Amino acid sequence: MTTKTLAAGLSAAVFALALAPGAQAQQAPAAPQVSHGAAIAGVCVMSLDNAIGGSTVGQYVQTRLQQIATQVEAELKGEETAITNEAQAIETGRASLSQDAFDKRRADLQVRVNAFQRKATLRERELAVTQQKAIARVGQEMEPLIRQVYQQRQCAMLINRDALLLSNPQMDVTAAVVTALNAKITQFAFDRERLDQQAVGAQTR
Repeated sequence: MTTKTLAAGLSAAVFALALAPGAQAQQAPAAPQVSHGAAIAGVCVMSLDNAIGGSTVGQYVQTRLQQIATQVEAELKGEETAITNEAQAIETGRASLSQDAFDKRRADLQVRVNAFQRKATLRERELAVTQQKAIARVGQEMEPLIRQVYQQRQCAMLINRDALLLSNPQMDVTAAVVTALNAKITQFAFDRERLDQQAVGAQTR
């Protein structure tokens, strides 16, 4: 049977979702030294990715998402192990079972496998939504601070540095935004989104 391979693949996929490089904002690798032209007056640049990833709250969110992903992996691993053990028990006892009994146990196991697949898919979606909401919360906290820094630095234009190959660091306001964000918030409580509960709630309305 391919139950173990299937279950393990689903568990790994869910766990990898929250730990993938694109799941949370990452610090950019150090760039080689280059000579820049003069800073352009009124033009500011900022890296949204680095502002989130370099902030205390952003690092907290990443750690919390990893904790939640580990919890999901443990939950799925337990069910995967039970399904695998049952599959092995069915195969081991096949000789002592009638065809009807064997078919019944395999059919029951398939029901469990299907339910496991649905749960793994649901957990994957829940992790994705949890990540999106957590990052959105950081963005909401950061938005007024970006405007504040924009005005303090007398910027006439603010460009996303993540879309630029190179820019003069004198025009970069990322560090100022991170400092302001750290002073405003360092963490907030959140848990895995429960999409199955939301669906039940919607049906009862």
